[in-house]
Amino acid sequence: MTSAVLPSTPLNSRSRAAVNPWVVAAVVVVPTFMEVLDTTIAVVALRYIAGGLSATVNDGEWVITSYLAANAIILPITGWLIAHLGRRNYFLLSIAVFTLASGLCGMATSLGQLILLRVLQGLAGGGLQPSSQGVLLDAFPVERQGMAMTLFGLAALIAPVVGPTLGGWITDDYSWRWVFWINVPIGLLALGVCAITLRDPDYLTAQRMELRRRPFSFDGVGLSLLVIVVVCWEVTLSKGQEWDWLGDPFWRVQALAILFAVGLAGLIFWELRHPSPVVNFRPLRERNFTACCVIIFCAFAVLYAASTSLPALLQSLFGYDALSAGLVMSPAGFFVVVAMPFVGRALGRGTDARWVIAAGLLTMAAGNYWMSQMNLDISPGQAVWPRVVLIVGLAMCFAPANVAAYLYTPVALRGAAVGLLSLLRNEGGSVGTSLAQTLQERRDQFHSLRLGESLDPFNAAAQSFLDQAAGPFLQQT
Repeated sequence: MTSAVLPSTPLNSRSRAAVNPWVVAAVVVVPTFMEVLDTTIAVVALRYIAGGLSATVNDGEWVITSYLAANAIILPITGWLIAHLGRRNYFLLSIAVFTLASGLCGMATSLGQLILLRVLQGLAGGGLQPSSQGVLLDAFPVERQGMAMTLFGLAALIAPVVGPTLGGWITDDYSWRWVFWINVPIGLLALGVCAITLRDPDYLTAQRMELRRRPFSFDGVGLSLLVIVVVCWEVTLSKGQEWDWLGDPFWRVQALAILFAVGLAGLIFWELRHPSPVVNFRPLRERNFTACCVIIFCAFAVLYAASTSLPALLQSLFGYDALSAGLVMSPAGFFVVVAMPFVGRALGRGTDARWVIAAGLLTMAAGNYWMSQMNLDISPGQAVWPRVVLIVGLAMCFAPANVAAYLYTPVALRGAAVGLLSLLRNEGGSVGTSLAQTLQERRDQFHSLRLGESLDPFNAAAQSFLDQAAGPFLQQT
């Protein structure tokens, strides 16, 4: 990755914001926070949702899978949608549909209804992250984009941190339906404020006018291939462990893997040769952008793997309820708020982003190693600090990687680039979650088998333990 010290003059021309850039930043990060929060808060409520709709937990997982698949389909085509609809119009449409779908999700009376509404919610929510990031990049000059990405990072990082706590509190004290209804007032407020403050920059307006003068063409083949690839990928990650991965006797996982590989190869081949691709892979030609995509993908895989494993440890072995486990995880959010402004200030002063990213990755590694040393003798406070170190390391990576990713990306490809990076960020989380669940379940099976091997009904110690356990019951007969 080339040196990513922020230049003092903008590389790309842009229109100045009609209002103060910091007002714009404060406005657009609210929908981002709302959308990222929704990807994590529903996970905690999954058992309650399944029970409330008379479904099994395994069937209830489609509530998560359907949202992630729809979200992943829309992310890479946001550049095309922004170019044809205008970023402001598309952003407002996404907020409106996301808010409406959230309200309807809370009123669902069957699992099928909820899954369909989650697809609609995911399609709308997918446009919020890349649109808000594009607004921030255009509202601030290059030398101040580090601080802008810091604010975006606060929304993107705090949401998955507070999601488990908020979800546990809502489902324990109220109802799982409020997991979705909580988005409605926030979405309505964000819709009104964004409609007043946002406008498209001149280059996007000119681009849209140019497209209107051309004959309309839609890349239907590319969109179809994208749907096949994303659905196969998300279903494989979600159901792979349940179906025993490549050992699936019904060949469901194997068929999905083959469809994914063939579809991905066809998608890349088709889109690179199409004059107006629905998924534009050309930003990946820029070395900085590709390197930052890999970094963000891996960093969020680690974050979500840890965020999946720690609550399971606290609830299954420590006996915490969902709210208590969330409270152990939440203090890391405070340290994100403290750390991110320092990172943004360092970038604004010309610090090489590569060194900040490297320090962040090392800090994440240290936090994960510390977390791996936890045992049943630790206190709740000792469970907090390894996660704090992990989250602070991620905060050190997030802002510089997002700034460096777009530093040399042509302005005409920015919409496509933002969509691709957002997609890889989300898919990193999906991969991390799937890997953590698979490793956890397989290690559980391994240790259960090892314990079973040592069980012997004629073992004196085992007989003594059973006699002691049965004694109080025998005395009552």
